[in-house]
Amino acid sequence: MPKLILIRHGQSQWNLENRFTGWWDVDVTEQGVAEAKAAGQLMKAKGITPDICFTSVQSRAIKTLNLALEEMGRLWVPVTKNWHLNERHYGGLTGLDKAETAAKHGEAQVKIWRRSFDIPPPPLEAGSPYDLSSDPRYAGIAIPNTESLKDTIARVLPYWESAIVPELEAGKTVLISAHGNSLRALVKHLSGISDADITGLEIPTGQPIVFDLDAELNAGERYYLSER
Repeated sequence: MPKLILIRHGQSQWNLENRFTGWWDVDVTEQGVAEAKAAGQLMKAKGITPDICFTSVQSRAIKTLNLALEEMGRLWVPVTKNWHLNERHYGGLTGLDKAETAAKHGEAQVKIWRRSFDIPPPPLEAGSPYDLSSDPRYAGIAIPNTESLKDTIARVLPYWESAIVPELEAGKTVLISAHGNSLRALVKHLSGISDADITGLEIPTGQPIVFDLDAELNAGERYYLSER
């Protein structure tokens, strides 16, 4: 039977600094490196052997995947990188300290921007230091200037259906290294979580989540590998 493993990248520098990150490319911390390696060691110990991997085009997710695969002795496994698995774009909040933003705009407003299903943050302004229009990895892509969780789901799920589902249908074990919100989109879809309830789902860094799927790709119980 096919198996799906999801892992959120290890702690990033802006996770540590409590800043909104989104599409901005931020590296993992020493703790993030340790989390990625531990995830790989755990998967190896539990006998998980991915046949193919998918990740975003953001360094923190790519590095997490590479570190985990190295610990598993499977750096040779095919890896596809695609921007559809990027983190949600935080628009004008990108780079801001979360606590300072709450003090400025009020905790209630920031909670709406962070946790509502379909209300995006303010858009990224033209000329922002976080403008990605000249980044070569996004050449030819209509880069969003902000995204809600609903927007993120709208770009993740078509990619899931077109690129990832065929690999699972072939009976493969698939490992996806991505981000809190792009993974939240997949968990919502697979577990049938409501729009209201998905906003409360937290996905910790560096903790593999496992879905055992049947032949029709119906998801049974999802669980953290560390708990089995």
